[in-house]
Amino acid sequence: MPKGLYGRSALILIVPIVVIQLLVSLMFIQRHFDGVTEQMTHNIASELTYLRAEINAAAPSEVRTRIAEIAEPLGLEIEPIEHLGTGVSMMFYDLPGTSIDRTLRQRLDGIGHIDLRTNEFRVALEMDTLKGPYKVAFGRSRVSASNPHQLLVLMLVVTILMTLIAILFLRNQVRPIRRLARAAEAFGRGQSVPFKVAGASEVRQAGQAFIDMRDRLERQIEQRTMMLSGVSHDLRTPLTRLKLGLSLSSDTENAAELIRDVDDMEQMLEEFLAFARGDSTDEMGLVNPVDLVQLVVDDVARSGGQIEFILPENPDPPLQQPMRIAAFRRALENLVTNALRYGTRCRVTLLLADGVVRYIVEDDGPGIPASQRERAVRPFVRLDKARNQDRGTGVGLGLAISMDIASSHGGALILEDSAALGGLWAELQMPL
Repeated sequence: MPKGLYGRSALILIVPIVVIQLLVSLMFIQRHFDGVTEQMTHNIASELTYLRAEINAAAPSEVRTRIAEIAEPLGLEIEPIEHLGTGVSMMFYDLPGTSIDRTLRQRLDGIGHIDLRTNEFRVALEMDTLKGPYKVAFGRSRVSASNPHQLLVLMLVVTILMTLIAILFLRNQVRPIRRLARAAEAFGRGQSVPFKVAGASEVRQAGQAFIDMRDRLERQIEQRTMMLSGVSHDLRTPLTRLKLGLSLSSDTENAAELIRDVDDMEQMLEEFLAFARGDSTDEMGLVNPVDLVQLVVDDVARSGGQIEFILPENPDPPLQQPMRIAAFRRALENLVTNALRYGTRCRVTLLLADGVVRYIVEDDGPGIPASQRERAVRPFVRLDKARNQDRGTGVGLGLAISMDIASSHGGALILEDSAALGGLWAELQMPL
């Protein structure tokens, strides 16, 4: 079965038409024209019976004259032959020919070979008489209807024409559904494409419901962003004053510890805001994946740590990938930072294949057990046993932010074991 709605609808439309045409052809054409052919063959059989009776009754010297008197009015061509043949000659598609052969042999004795193949417009048969065998020829139209093929051609042409017209109408009905699917897919990637309600009433209802839902979500995102901006401003101000007061404190040892706590609070605040904000405020743009990864690697490398960047085998021509650049850079930086936080080595690999860009980050750290990977991408979850908390601060939002950003672009975050380095394999898959 086709997977798409258009293919399935076309199949639902075409199959009944084909079945109906086959039934009409088999039941009407076969039965009707068989009956017509049999009735017309009965008539010519009666004429042949009369012809043979006259030949049998005529004197030998009068046979030729009697044949000439009968042949012209009956429209028959008669000539004597040496001997009778057997069987019938006809084309494989000559369905009425079978009925002609059967009816003639049932109505007349002494019928030899019947030729329906040499000339498709004439019937030639061999008939035995008391005066010897004769070959009789007459028009094919006298024993079978002349237009069964015309009806078949007409049915075929009309079927094709009506199917094409139906497919055009069907395409117009399916097009709004496809446009709705593309708009929903784009919105899932964080893009808002123009969408106009069209199509049947049910499709219009679904399209309007999608537009209303999209508008509500965009308003909620905008309101959340405005609220987070206010929260960020309100919290950073007292933290800055607190850090300033601690830096002026005379108790240097205790102040340094408190300043570190304030720095941790600021970092946690930034992670909270980054997760809650997502990539809603970032603009879409085109970026070369190689340049983007190189920029992230250079920025993180400045903080220390060993980072290896493996370029794709065929980087030319330069590829421009649409994405929210700042958000995706944040997602990739989270993976690279985590790799250096829990390990000493980091390898970043960029692969281009089958319409997908794969950003792979590997480390030589403790990794994440397969049973814990689903929990690892949840917000505010820290796997203390698998990832040593003493190696860095955080609230368990790094992987959650990366997965959320990848999902908003129509991609995915995949966690596996690194066969090369022995730690974690984190892969961001992004469609082109």
